[in-house]
Amino acid sequence: MARNQSTPEQQSVRVLKVGERVRHILSELLARGEVHDDVLTAHSVSVTEVRMTPDLRNAKAFVKPLLGEDEAAVLKALRTNTAFFQREVAKRLGLKFAPKLNFQPDESFDEADRIERLLSDPRVARDLDEDD
Repeated sequence: MARNQSTPEQQSVRVLKVGERVRHILSELLARGEVHDDVLTAHSVSVTEVRMTPDLRNAKAFVKPLLGEDEAAVLKALRTNTAFFQREVAKRLGLKFAPKLNFQPDESFDEADRIERLLSDPRVARDLDEDD
């Protein structure tokens, strides 16, 4: 399941910059423990990427709890506190509209691990050696 609906080259510089600012704001809120939620304060959560729509009204935030622990509980807590995050993002960004946040699990690390395991498989390694 690929999440690349559009490549960075196809997005405007402004959309990319706003997405990166939203990522920094969310990361800061989570790192400083500004969210009053027991689940979120008990876990370190990494915001790996934020993808904005071209109109800047929607933002998809890809998150991963460090060590991958309790991912479902962390996602539920993030989604429960979406209104708080949207308020803080709106306040700190200074945009006309606050982007609607949608938290999604970041599966890119799992996918990279799966590819790494496939490449280290002896049969695949043998095929790769035959090509050389």
